[in-house]
Amino acid sequence: MGHSEMLLAVAGLNSEAIKERTKMLATGDFSSLPPKEGLAHQWAYRLTKEADQLTALDRHELIQAFGDHRALDLVWYISWCNYMTRVADAFQLPLEEENVFEETTPAPSGTTPAPTGTTPAK
Repeated sequence: MGHSEMLLAVAGLNSEAIKERTKMLATGDFSSLPPKEGLAHQWAYRLTKEADQLTALDRHELIQAFGDHRALDLVWYISWCNYMTRVADAFQLPLEEENVFEETTPAPSGTTPAPTGTTPAK
């Protein structure tokens, strides 16, 4: 499972919402999101795919929407995620096969909880 999907699950999205959001992230069409959220996603998409084409007006719009500090947070985090992806790609690190943050079903006392949708080992 990709890191984006894991983070979306941690944010509380169910599997269907994760599929929809992943499709949105792949296409770059954020028109269905609230304006500020769409702007943040658009910035992430463009900073990832076409950083050299971002303009002073683009930066101004981000600052107007989020303020100086939050705009800086967004640009820093987007850049850090891109950096981590490049490092993982360079070392050909495999993605996790399952969501390590997936909720687990409560286990009886003294046993190890099983991931949702599986049967605990006996």
